[in-house]
Amino acid sequence: MNPILWTPTPEAVAAANLTRFRALARTCGGPADDSYPSLHRWSLADRGAFWSAVWDFGGVIGEKGDAKTSPSKAFAPGSHMTDTVWFPGSSLNFAENLLRPGLDPDSVAIAFRSEAGDRRTLTRGELFRQATAFATFLRNQGVTPGDRVAAVVPNVPEAVVAMLGTTALGAVWSSCSPDFGDDAVVDRFGQIEPAVLVTTAEANYAGKRIAVADRVRAVLPRLPSVRTVVAAGDTPVSRGWVPFADAVANPPETFAFPRFPFAHPAFVLYSSGTTGVPKCIAHGAGGTLLQLLKEHQLHSDVKPGDRVFYFTTTGWMMWNWLTTALASAATIVLFDGSPFHPDGHALWNLAEEERVTHFGTSAKYLAHLEKQGVRPRESHDLRSLRVLLSTGSPLLPEGFEFVYRDVKPDVNLASISGGTDIVSCFALGCPTEPVRRGELQVKGLGMDVQVRDADGRRTVGEPGELVCGSPFPSMPVGFWNDPDRTKYLASYFGVDPNVWFHGDWAEETPAGGLVIYGRSDTTLNPGGVRIGTAEIYRQVEAFPEVAESLATALRRDGDEQIVLFLRMKPGRELTGELVAAIKHQLKTRCSPRHVPAFVAAAPDFPRTVSGKVSEVAVRNAVNGQPVKNTAALADAGALEFFANWSPSAG
Repeated sequence: MNPILWTPTPEAVAAANLTRFRALARTCGGPADDSYPSLHRWSLADRGAFWSAVWDFGGVIGEKGDAKTSPSKAFAPGSHMTDTVWFPGSSLNFAENLLRPGLDPDSVAIAFRSEAGDRRTLTRGELFRQATAFATFLRNQGVTPGDRVAAVVPNVPEAVVAMLGTTALGAVWSSCSPDFGDDAVVDRFGQIEPAVLVTTAEANYAGKRIAVADRVRAVLPRLPSVRTVVAAGDTPVSRGWVPFADAVANPPETFAFPRFPFAHPAFVLYSSGTTGVPKCIAHGAGGTLLQLLKEHQLHSDVKPGDRVFYFTTTGWMMWNWLTTALASAATIVLFDGSPFHPDGHALWNLAEEERVTHFGTSAKYLAHLEKQGVRPRESHDLRSLRVLLSTGSPLLPEGFEFVYRDVKPDVNLASISGGTDIVSCFALGCPTEPVRRGELQVKGLGMDVQVRDADGRRTVGEPGELVCGSPFPSMPVGFWNDPDRTKYLASYFGVDPNVWFHGDWAEETPAGGLVIYGRSDTTLNPGGVRIGTAEIYRQVEAFPEVAESLATALRRDGDEQIVLFLRMKPGRELTGELVAAIKHQLKTRCSPRHVPAFVAAAPDFPRTVSGKVSEVAVRNAVNGQPVKNTAALADAGALEFFANWSPSAG
């Protein structure tokens, strides 16, 4: 069993939201004991009562429907997981639940920082006035419930205002970050046909200017559905575009939030698009709200007045995760720019100065900090920090050690895993449970997470496919332009028609946690033995010469051989001695099966527009297969090296 790195104090457990929730759960049939496994079992055994309790505990604003008189009626199963009806007869408004009109209007809702050090804040009152003014503006533009509002925007307050104004009307919000290329924008927004496009004149990243308005002007002819363009920023933009300041200049004296059924769509998110045109995943207002209230309040212990930060762009589902923390009466902290500009202390300066309580980032960011020798514990006052969240890729055991050694020893390190598909997490943190080295703490409440072997049997202590065996509220309400659900069903239910296959290769531990090894569609299979790429990266990236690694499979003679590509640190070269050392490390620390057949240095790796390394694109290129949608890549030119690589070169 992996060693425990952190245990919550009895005082922290007593004060945790989860402890208060247990008391509420007992009034509706929940377990009498205080163990997390018991609570998790109850959340699956009586799904209606559990999710009804989450509604009440989270203070959802709306009509509860059938569940008002009978909590068990919050869950109405259908003939298939996707036919489940949650909270029949209920109605709510997503934006109303985030704006929370009854809260102190002078409290800070948004604290914003740019990489250049610019700082702005919006109080609850200001946010309410701007969001309702934007909703009124959209209504005057002819936007009605179900219409789409798209945005090419950085992570700035205007993006949050526009999202809230959109969902306040019952329209559907969808966004991309400014680093998306022309084709990537059209591939996404062209499918959903937005009526309004929100943008900004420019953005900045790592000290460089991105001319966002130029990109939008280039794509508008390919988005004929757009009737109105709204542009934020001080720089004059195109004739006919509406300045954002004008769109929020006239808040109404009163605003009546229309309420919609639980499954009414609020967001369209997108798959990465590396195997074809991105799938347009529609998420309902009720499912998104309820799931994230649970994750924020019960799993992350977000309380009123907390200050929640996640390093994200508007093109990643973690932006939706972050902004929904407004529904828990928290202040959300936004950052726009590079996390390493001007150096690795940028985000920790923000954390100290904004008194961040919840700091969210990626595993890769933490690995880069460690390699750069950044030790926030020594350089910054992090007394306010209670929870550190990590996602985007598996956090290696060494990453856990780095956090507790060099960031903060008394923080709840919550490695979380889920995705765009569920706009939430399958496994994540827990304020009342210990943190074990290399493990995600718990399976999410209400989430029937299992690991299954090749024969479909549940397994503990052995790697397998991560699945979910029962419905949950934040399942997509559907894919856009997929009326018969063909794409939806094929994406998650192609293996077993009644089990959600998520596409992650994972292991359930005896302690009840999870270890994520990577995507199962990029899992290596030499000699029929499945290997997660994270197992290799953990060993290889410990070498000081290596900046980053990527392992893929070369298919030869009906089998697979592992090819390991390395991005070297500046001034370092891949030598025969280093190759031998890496192979020895993998053989002795992992197994002979983990040893690559070929090792090669690569100039860089192809990445999606959201910044993730595309292992699928490299695998296809190495095996001479087409990469179906290079527009999904931030730099498709990086593929040329891999397409031209051959075993003789390795």
